[in-house]
Amino acid sequence: MSSRTLFARAATLASLVLVAGACADADDADDMDTDDTPAVAPAAVDPAASETGALVDPSSADRARLAALPGMTPELAGALIAGRPYETMLEVDDVLDEALDEAQREELYRHMFKPLDLNTASSDEIQLIPGVGDRMTHEFEEYRPYDDIARFRREMAKYVDDAEVARLERYVVIR
Repeated sequence: MSSRTLFARAATLASLVLVAGACADADDADDMDTDDTPAVAPAAVDPAASETGALVDPSSADRARLAALPGMTPELAGALIAGRPYETMLEVDDVLDEALDEAQREELYRHMFKPLDLNTASSDEIQLIPGVGDRMTHEFEEYRPYDDIARFRREMAKYVDDAEVARLERYVVIR
């Protein structure tokens, strides 16, 4: 047998050993689940959908739906449920503040938010909207009272493009 043939066979055998080892490790990992916490499959988060689709309402979503959101745990979902009902998003933020840092809460709020009333929301509440800072907060407040959502669209379109207006609109209501 040539050295070339021996080398090819050795390489094939090494590949088979690696594949078999990987399969055994995967089986072992399944057996090593020692966490007694019920498993909740994470939601498939589509960034495009979460920027344009409906936001999860922290006042009405069930435990599994809340726990599947970015940064949430079953325990934190339980704490949110225990604190219901929520009048404002600030109340929701108070529950999450100790468990999640500001960046984690901002990411979560891209998927879950209690819509705020454009005519009565405080500056602090408006700034909970992901991506909204002092300047946009001022613009939100400057045009009060809002009679309808069309006025909100017109006024915000002076500062941001249509896609951003549509994104911001997901976070607000007029009562």
